Parts: sequence; structure tokens; C-alpha cells
Amino acid sequence: MEANARPVNNAIYSELGDRWYDAHDDPVALLRAESRHRNPWVARRVERAFGGRPVDALDVGCGAGFLSNYLAARGHRVSGLDASAESLEVARRHDPSRSVDYRLGDALALPYPDASFDVACAMDFLEHVEHPARAVAEIARVLRPSGLFFFHTFNRNALAYLVIIKAVEWFVKNTPRDMHVLRLFLRPDELAAMCRASGLEPLEVLGSRPRLGPALLKLAATGVVPDDFAFTFSRSTLLAYTGVARREAARP
Repeated sequence: MEANARPVNNAIYSELGDRWYDAHDDPVALLRAESRHRNPWVARRVERAFGGRPVDALDVGCGAGFLSNYLAARGHRVSGLDASAESLEVARRHDPSRSVDYRLGDALALPYPDASFDVACAMDFLEHVEHPARAVAEIARVLRPSGLFFFHTFNRNALAYLVIIKAVEWFVKNTPRDMHVLRLFLRPDELAAMCRASGLEPLEVLGSRPRLGPALLKLAATGVVPDDFAFTFSRSTLLAYTGVARREAARP
């Protein structure tokens, strides 16, 4: 980390407890809404790529298991890795399949052999680490040939700073300081270069934004995220983007 650079506040996730799933007066409710939006897309993409068979999937930076538990409920063999023991305990309690292998670990040194997974995911994660290229390289290492890497992160520009960082601080109750820091956001071309350097070919990138409507107005007026607050895909990647890349079929 550069001298005098503010670190991102990752400690907040260990303090949430069951608020991961219950709180509306907290930006974690936005994470739940993002997951409701993205998880079905990931599951459909996996089904299309692997013909509907169960796959071995890794969720890096899994937090309280929003995606891990969703994929496990659909019959996949899922491993979830996170640096927060407290978040992992919440994830286990909310795993109806009781099948996810939740493990404490470091994304920069994944505790899995090479070519262990058909699918790996890093959703709302890469903007929380100082060395995202190393995380991407580790994910590529544990993917099997032709395996898929799913990601979601934020673009680095003035508009993203205003909407993703400042607007959340202004309008969502209990938003902690430095939940996100702009310097760790990644431009799509930067992430694509990291992928290609690790043998991952980007296949698709979709922009993401809040859905306009009464729920967004209610959030702005009350500071509380309503149950019907939602995100949608968009053509613009200026704010946030979701994508998938494929591991090269033949390793060097």
C-alpha cells in the first residue's frame, strides 16, 4: 500500500453478525440486493456452460454466503473462502443445504490444489484487496481448463466515487467510513488485463446500476433499504460491472 493511502475498512464485515441477513438500516442490505440480482445470472451461465451438471465451485471472499448458499441449494459442490471467521459462522448458519465447505483463508494464497474447480467467483471482493492481480492469478491457478471466473466490482472514476461511495454515505444509515475507497476500484480494462495475464479470457461484461423507481426514492428519503430495492444490468460500466472469463483450455 502506498504511504498515506487510506486502507479500506474490511473489519466491518466481522461485526455484522446476523445483520448480514436482517438489517435494512445498513449498506449490507445493498449487498443482499446485489446478490438477488446477480446470483440467478451466475447460475444460468453455469448451467449453460456445463450442461446442467453439478460443478465444483469456489466463492472467494464469500462473506456470509449469499452466493455460496444459492449455488449449493441448486446442487453444486461449493467451497466458500473468507478472511472473516465471524462472517463464515453466519454463512454456515444460513446454509440450508448444510453442504458448503466454508474455510478461513487468504485469497492471495488459496488453500486448494491446482485445477480444483470448474467455477470460481469473486463478487464484491476485488475492490477490497491491495493486490487484486495476485488474487486473480490464484483464482486462475485453481480453475480447471475451460473453467469460468465470475466477478463483480466497481469502476474507478468520478461518477463511481460520487454514487458508490458518497451517495451511500449520505443516504444509507450506519454506513461506516472507508467501506470503499476509490483507489482500489478497478477499470474494466485493468481487470481484463489481469485476467489475460493469468490465462483467463474475458467473455462477457455487463454494467450494473440501481433500478429506478419508488424503492430508490424511499431509500433516499429514509436511509433504510426497502425489501423491493433492486439492481439491474445496464450497457454502461461507469458505476459497476459484472462479468465472466474462461480459463484457457490448454495450460502452458
